[in-house]
Amino acid sequence: MINYKLLQYLETFLTAHRLQRFNEVLAQRTKHFTVATEDVYQLHNTSAVMRSCDVFGLQELHVIEEVNSKQIDREIAMGAQKWVDLKRYNSTKSCIDSIKKEDYQIVATTPHAEDCDLSDFDISKKSCFFFGRETEGLSQYVIDNADCFLKIPMVGFTESLNISVSAAIILQQVTSKLKKSNVNWQLSETEIIEKRFDWIQKTIKDYDAIVERFYETV
Repeated sequence: MINYKLLQYLETFLTAHRLQRFNEVLAQRTKHFTVATEDVYQLHNTSAVMRSCDVFGLQELHVIEEVNSKQIDREIAMGAQKWVDLKRYNSTKSCIDSIKKEDYQIVATTPHAEDCDLSDFDISKKSCFFFGRETEGLSQYVIDNADCFLKIPMVGFTESLNISVSAAIILQQVTSKLKKSNVNWQLSETEIIEKRFDWIQKTIKDYDAIVERFYETV
């Protein structure tokens, strides 16, 4: 059960500017789209993808660490690790199983015989965009379980883009189209309240002591 009085109390410890920013950012947040990275080797790539998720309003990032396990680089993520929910998995299967339970379609970002150009992508469906390792790309397991395949049109000699660049291009395109659509893409009221609590906890010093004092007075 949500304690609205506690939330109001905690928000008195925020500046008016920070409270306004929370409200502005949460109004643009979505779980309609999410991203999964599969065993990305270069740490800065996963960190940069997290930063793109924050910039383009995606609330969650799924990181598969079946082979490579590393910590998010705080300098490259530029604080995004505070605002984006990171979900970690030790296998691709467990990640896909979890995502499918949330009714997401699996979108493999890789050239494929049945692929779809980014400009033609159907933004109405809940989608998780999968990005693979820098050299090998996505695993066969993702390819076999993908619901659709997505590519960025390229006209030069280079056949691929860096994973973080690809993610930024795709997220900018699909979120721009999404927010111009009639799709119900925003967080629910409950999700917004939960995030306000979460972000306040990550912002206020001595959070636990402040909460304890609140309950002593009620």
